Amino acid sequence: QVQLVESGGGLVQAGGSLRLSCAASGRTFSSYAMGWFRQAPGKEREFVAAIPWSGSTDYPDSVKGRFTISRDNAKNTVYLQMNNLKPEDTAVYYCAARLYFNSRNPREYPSWGQGTQVTVSS
Repeated sequence: QVQLVESGGGLVQAGGSLRLSCAASGRTFSSYAMGWFRQAPGKEREFVAAIPWSGSTDYPDSVKGRFTISRDNAKNTVYLQMNNLKPEDTAVYYCAARLYFNSRNPREYPSWGQGTQVTVSS
C-alpha cells in the first residue's frame, strides 16, 4: 500500500481559496487512482474528487466548477484546488488511493492519509 500525507488545510473566509496537497510514498504512484473525501462532525465521509491513473476526473455536483483535482506523478503528489469556498465545505479532508480507477465509494480505497482540517467562516 501507499503511504499518504495531506497538507494545506486552514481557516479561510467564504469565497476564498485553498490548495490541499497529498504526498505519496512508493514508486508506483502513477498506477494509483487518487481520491479526496471529506468528513464533517456527525456526518458520513463524503466523496469530493477523484483522478485515475489515466483518464477523466470525477466530482460530485456539490463541488463541480469550484474544486479541481490534479496530480504530478514526478512529485508523487495529488492536489485539490478549492475555490469559492462555502461554510458547508468545512470538514476534515482526506486523500485516498486505490489501483488504477476512480471510485466514489470510500470503502474501495485501501490507503488513507491522516486528514487536514478545512474551516470556512461566513
